[in-house]
Amino acid sequence: QVQLVESGGGLVQAGGSLRLSCAASGRTFSSYAMGWFRQAPEKDREFVATISWGYSTYYADSVKGRFTISRDNAKKTVYLQMNSLKPEDTAVYYCAVRSPDYSGNYYLQTEYNYWGQGTQVTVSS
Repeated sequence: QVQLVESGGGLVQAGGSLRLSCAASGRTFSSYAMGWFRQAPEKDREFVATISWGYSTYYADSVKGRFTISRDNAKKTVYLQMNSLKPEDTAVYYCAVRSPDYSGNYYLQTEYNYWGQGTQVTVSS
């Protein structure tokens, strides 16, 4: 089994920055994509960003130009650098892993095998 632990959430003012981290542990796995989803109060969980095993990146239109996803395979960790934060970015952010990383639709929740418990990001105006 793979466990995912998110960290780095918190409270920031609009225009500020946060960096989220997600570390994977448990049994070793081969190829994998790592991504982020988020869920705001009273709203559906939505795709944020993903980085594939081949280092291709995918972003939701709402975060393009502001968020950057990266990974460190030695640490089995994915990062989400969030800049120019807006109140509408307020949500619980969830890390997700898809393994093996076969070609598919990275935007769909159903494509991911493992999920973290989430970390709260709150952006005040």
